[in-house]
Amino acid sequence: MMKEKWGFIDSGYCSPAFNMALDEALLNWQSKGEIPPIIRFYGWDPATLSIGYFQKAKAEIDIEEVKRQGLGFVRRPTGGRAVLHEHELTYSVIVPESYPGMPSTVTEAYRVISEGILMGFRNLGLDAYFAVPRTDQEKAALKAPKSSVCFDAPSWYELVVEGRKVAGSAQTRQKGVILQHGAILLELDDEKLFSVFKFSNDRVKERMQKNLKNKAVAINDIAGRKIGIPEAKVAFEKGFAEGLSIDLEPYTLSEKQMLEVKAIAESKYESDEWNFMR
Repeated sequence: MMKEKWGFIDSGYCSPAFNMALDEALLNWQSKGEIPPIIRFYGWDPATLSIGYFQKAKAEIDIEEVKRQGLGFVRRPTGGRAVLHEHELTYSVIVPESYPGMPSTVTEAYRVISEGILMGFRNLGLDAYFAVPRTDQEKAALKAPKSSVCFDAPSWYELVVEGRKVAGSAQTRQKGVILQHGAILLELDDEKLFSVFKFSNDRVKERMQKNLKNKAVAINDIAGRKIGIPEAKVAFEKGFAEGLSIDLEPYTLSEKQMLEVKAIAESKYESDEWNFMR
């Protein structure tokens, strides 16, 4: 049986505004039927703190500390909590809601899309599995997270190894299109991560930082060997092809498309109006 052909983009390291603008542009082009479904890999230059669409930037984030450390800062178009993008492989998936076999609910769509991430971890020799909150207490925790930090706890169908979260994802649906993007951790610098959040006191900060170590882990802390970005890219590109039963073909943006992405970056994701809207 013929497999569906999807486009594959490896953007390399880009600015935070460009990264979010390209994901938004891909969603727009997909809604108009101008491009195939897309798998995209990217990195961040500089290392960046991204926050979810609904987060309160000034209330939750120490903006001065973000600037002092030379980090980028951007609000994502998707929900979820804050992520420090540094030693990681970031991915995005852009696919129509009407795509054959794509569930209508957000959580079930997570499961389908995350099959690609699951296979990627297994290609690296890691025994990953889906997080499925079972108790009422676990389900309630998803609706009322205690922390602003994304990796503080796994959500439905996010990836877990040895009981700890190894990938965090967020999703939005607009114009009949699903945009899911997420972070696959190679290294986790919890000191740097917690230094950019506001806490009521040091004791709360210390407790949450300790909790994070019990709930999240990076690939290189459990792989038993050093895995770099190039090896991770190969494993997860193959993983998405296997997990979604698709063929991936390189997709190159046209000059016109690049200009459109840059315009979105400048007008929206570089603006304080967007990044500090709440």
